[in-house]
Amino acid sequence: MLMHIEIIESNPHLRSLLGWHLQQVGHIVHLASGCQQGQEVFQLRHPDLVVLDLDLNEGNGLELCRWLHHQSPVLILVLSARENEAEVVTALRAGADDYLAKPFGMQEFLARVEALGRRARPCLPSILNLGELQIDLVQRRVVVRNVPVDLTPQEFSLLYVLTQMGGTPLSRQELLRRAWPESIDNPRTVDTHILSLRKKIEVDPQQPRLIQTVRNVGYRLHLEPLNGRHQQHGNQLRPPRSPRHVLV
Repeated sequence: MLMHIEIIESNPHLRSLLGWHLQQVGHIVHLASGCQQGQEVFQLRHPDLVVLDLDLNEGNGLELCRWLHHQSPVLILVLSARENEAEVVTALRAGADDYLAKPFGMQEFLARVEALGRRARPCLPSILNLGELQIDLVQRRVVVRNVPVDLTPQEFSLLYVLTQMGGTPLSRQELLRRAWPESIDNPRTVDTHILSLRKKIEVDPQQPRLIQTVRNVGYRLHLEPLNGRHQQHGNQLRPPRSPRHVLV
């Protein structure tokens, strides 16, 4: 099941690596580097699962675990280099649902997330049927008028953000913020991705009917019917620099 997952991890490489792998299996990822940012992201995004490193450089990971547990019934997967029994028991009693000691294999990490996901509250459907568009959130596939279309991760994120607005236009800046929160690109980068999307999903890209330009505002997605509205915001991550499967 697709989940919104927040990763609170001080190590930037590990944070991005975990997030990238989670995105590859269809989850929506939100990143935080410490306690304060972790709390802010949690209150803004309301994730289904939090991956929390107890050994944070900024703040107390155990206290943050307790805080998260008291805020909502969110699932918490704790990571730590400390693996003695007392540490595990303390974390579980603080509200953690599972404990994973470093170093660990990526497949084990993903399996534990999947297992916790079976206990998560229902959130987003795995497939959205939106008029001429069908979006498979788990497989990250798009079908337009019964024809499969290959989208880049950036294009997929942008398209999904547009679907969530139910036809309400978004500015370039807002699209950039929602689709790729960590991006430092110029908002005009959105125009390039919109152009590419139109070439892939429009009957006539020169006269777009699905992705419409709203003058002095930005872009909107014209979809009829729009079956439900579910919100997605997540960090779009680049692939890891090296194929590391065992983490430290």
